[in-house]
Amino acid sequence: MRSFRAAIFAALFLLPLATLVRAQDVTLTSRDGNVELSGDLLGFDGEFYRLQTEFGVLTLDGSGVLCDGPGCPDLTDYVARITISGAETVGEVLMPALVEGFGLRAGYAVRREALGPGQVLYILTERDGGRVAGEFTIHSQTTDSGFDELIEAGADLVMALREVREEELEAARAAGLGDLTQRGRARVLALDALVPIVAPDNPVQRITMPQLADVFAGRITNWQELGGADAPIVPHLRDLTSGLGQVVQDRLLRPAGAGLAEGAVQHGTDDALLRAVLADPFAIGLSSASEVGAAAGLALSGDCGFTLQATRRNAKTEDYPMTAPVFLYQPAVRLPKLARDFLAYTRDPQAQYVIRRAGFVDQLPEEVAIDDQGDRFANAIAQAGDEVPLAELQRMVTTLTGMKRLTISFRFRAGSTRLDAQSMSNVRMMARALESGQFDGREVLLVGFSDGDGPAEANLRLSAERAETVRRAVLAAAETADLSRLTLGIDTFGEAMPMACDDSEWGRQVNRRVEVWLR
Repeated sequence: MRSFRAAIFAALFLLPLATLVRAQDVTLTSRDGNVELSGDLLGFDGEFYRLQTEFGVLTLDGSGVLCDGPGCPDLTDYVARITISGAETVGEVLMPALVEGFGLRAGYAVRREALGPGQVLYILTERDGGRVAGEFTIHSQTTDSGFDELIEAGADLVMALREVREEELEAARAAGLGDLTQRGRARVLALDALVPIVAPDNPVQRITMPQLADVFAGRITNWQELGGADAPIVPHLRDLTSGLGQVVQDRLLRPAGAGLAEGAVQHGTDDALLRAVLADPFAIGLSSASEVGAAAGLALSGDCGFTLQATRRNAKTEDYPMTAPVFLYQPAVRLPKLARDFLAYTRDPQAQYVIRRAGFVDQLPEEVAIDDQGDRFANAIAQAGDEVPLAELQRMVTTLTGMKRLTISFRFRAGSTRLDAQSMSNVRMMARALESGQFDGREVLLVGFSDGDGPAEANLRLSAERAETVRRAVLAAAETADLSRLTLGIDTFGEAMPMACDDSEWGRQVNRRVEVWLR
């Protein structure tokens, strides 16, 4: 009997289920009647029961047992209820578009109901009988409040414009939600970018990253210092409890060793920020690229003459220095099948087109021919010198001619060979492509580049180490890939092809990268 019981309850999970019911005595009986368990029903997710028993907490496949007792759920009328909370920038447009797209793709009728400020309910019903299959509640607030709701109120998914903070990680662990940094707990849903915006009639068209940091730190206070009129600069940004506000702190101010200027105006919504900038000819704002509206976006430049715009391609490759990944965090909790199907849908090519139409940058890999890559080779020639000899440039051109760059790049945390959060997501994306045979019959080359700070020989060696780090990570993730069907190699050119100026930490971070090239 002991071995039979072990076989029946082999699918054992020690994590809470997403849909909780009031704990009541129930009895679960195997369909052949040989095994019976009684206890408090703690949860049901449409497929699995979670039961507190004399043997501890067991999670049992509902298809293998019969439930008896007042707490037993109605299996025929089960409704999956999913709560998604977090960043308003994501929750106002992108997440509703994805839920609607998923519902229609899965064959449901989708109805929207406004529940109040920042809250909307999507009801998915079966078209044939009208039975409600699921409800998605979206709370559009801030990234901070999204994590608070996950930990304190049981939200199922968090929309975030930044990585989870250490204090949030600890609180999630203490709440039994697992380690949110582990594989599968966070996914990059889409990409956005932080863009400096001004009124359309402002004559300033570009700004360096150090200048932008000094503006928001209160060190530069007059437009004349930026080549504009003799007028005071009024900086605007999202409030510091929002994901975008925290991106300003993490990606702009902290690397400059600065804090936010006292005169900076904080806004509770993206729309309020945009309206304030458009109404003031002396304002400058930091906005999501998806919310620029009628404002003028400033290009990011450097003393060496390189200029980068927040284009879709530059954000997708992370060449733009203020690219902001849109994260979706999931606790170590078994979600209802409908929620799991939704998460799978977000990786589907159809969902990527929905993401693009919503104004965000999708993650569909694109192949970019050398002729379509702008001034990259011109920049390489311009920066050549004693440390990057002509022979090395010729080797690079010879190697990459006839190849295309894939819009998947890998970058690293400052001063290390540890991949950053978006690059870890890119590792999984690359691994799935290898497993699906997307690159069968082709040559895949991981190409390492570095910044120009320090000796060229050391930079060449470090870029090779980073390329090898990416190769190992991708191979470890691509467990089922048939590598005999393609060629996977690495090469490195150090500081030979800069994407940005090395005169700031932001530019050097852009230049430290591993690219993917295909033949």
